[in-house]
Amino acid sequence: MSFKRLAIAFSVSVFVVYAGLILSLFYFYQGTLFVTTLFSERTLFSLRLSLTAATIATAISVFFAVPSAYALSRYQFFGRQVIDTLLELPMIVSPVALGAMILIFFNTPPGQLLQDRGIPFVFSIYGIILAQFVTTVGIAIRLIKASMDEIPRRYEEVAKTLGASPPKAFLTVVLPLSRRGIITSAVLTWAKAVGEFGATITVAGSMAMKTETLPIAIFMRLASADIEGTAVLVLILIGIGLGILYGVRLLARTRSYV
Repeated sequence: MSFKRLAIAFSVSVFVVYAGLILSLFYFYQGTLFVTTLFSERTLFSLRLSLTAATIATAISVFFAVPSAYALSRYQFFGRQVIDTLLELPMIVSPVALGAMILIFFNTPPGQLLQDRGIPFVFSIYGIILAQFVTTVGIAIRLIKASMDEIPRRYEEVAKTLGASPPKAFLTVVLPLSRRGIITSAVLTWAKAVGEFGATITVAGSMAMKTETLPIAIFMRLASADIEGTAVLVLILIGIGLGILYGVRLLARTRSYV
């Protein structure tokens, strides 16, 4: 067997594993049950909550990620390596641990003050947004930074020699050239936020019709041994995620810097 065929065989074997898991869901598929579950009040609430919270969390994440990624991509400053390393926290710490860290913070004096006199994050929709933000902002910064790293710095230098200030060079040169990377990052961040479970249930709980997102609804169905309903909700989540990722693939095909 040639090396090419061996490499392809490995990729196909991984595909078979994931495809087999997805196909196994259809063993419990029932057309009437799918429609009934999908359009039930509880499922529609969980779906709306997931999409709304993920959209807000993604907007906040990207808002912080764009200038942060630019700073890490273009400037050398004290503590840069420490900051750059700490951004990997969501990738090396489980979401449940991140959620526990958030809860522990709210048991400190500053956290209690914020909880009592500010926004009540624990067991609320604000907690869902906070949990999703904490688990996605580091990833968003990393993806956008990778996009900005690909843009030659000489473009900004040319703009500056023509009289552009650093902020104007960023807005008129870097931002337009990295827009596809930013959009791709936003979409992937959104998909990650929609499927976030561990930190969300730790901070916001699993109260039906209040803090029950779609991943939490899947867990609750499985906990009550409702295999058929669980399969339906998983298929809905997979459909949303794969649809978004397919759109990202189409966007990435046209990405280039000339």
